[in-house]
Amino acid sequence: MMLLRWAARLIALAFILWIGGLAWFLVSFGQPATDERTDAIVVVTGAAGRIDRGLALMRAGEAKRMLISGVDPDVRPVELAVQYGAPTTLFRCCVDLGHEAVDTRSNADETRAWVLSRRYRSVRLVTSDWHMARASLELRNSLGPDIRVVEDPVATNAPFRALLREYHKYAVRRLALLLGIGG
Repeated sequence: MMLLRWAARLIALAFILWIGGLAWFLVSFGQPATDERTDAIVVVTGAAGRIDRGLALMRAGEAKRMLISGVDPDVRPVELAVQYGAPTTLFRCCVDLGHEAVDTRSNADETRAWVLSRRYRSVRLVTSDWHMARASLELRNSLGPDIRVVEDPVATNAPFRALLREYHKYAVRRLALLLGIGG
């Protein structure tokens, strides 16, 4: 009987933590960063508005260079310039396409290699508001504490089911990192 009570308490505690974490996740969607200049901008592909935001920041002079991480290997810079109505000169001088990443974790790895090769000290991360918590977690874990990450989420209207799925991915990854699994 005592074992059942402890099990019930543990299940109740786990449920409370899950609900509390979900509530935090849903209310933590931030606003786009202020005009805070960084060495670089990193755009994680995957949803509308992300590349547009990165290009607007580049045009405003908020960074020296931009990486678009997770681009299909067949896509060329000139194609993106045309698609987004950006000058091809901007892509030639200041925009790099990362073709290696296939998920959020590999976006962070691809970004790390790019940032370290250029000796940048700060990056502005651009991704969807619902994706920011996990993308930022992965990027900060990959870059370490010496490189400043400024979050710049793009506002979306994601369906609740997608938000719930993203919360679970974030919670599992955060727990894995806390336990030292898959660093």
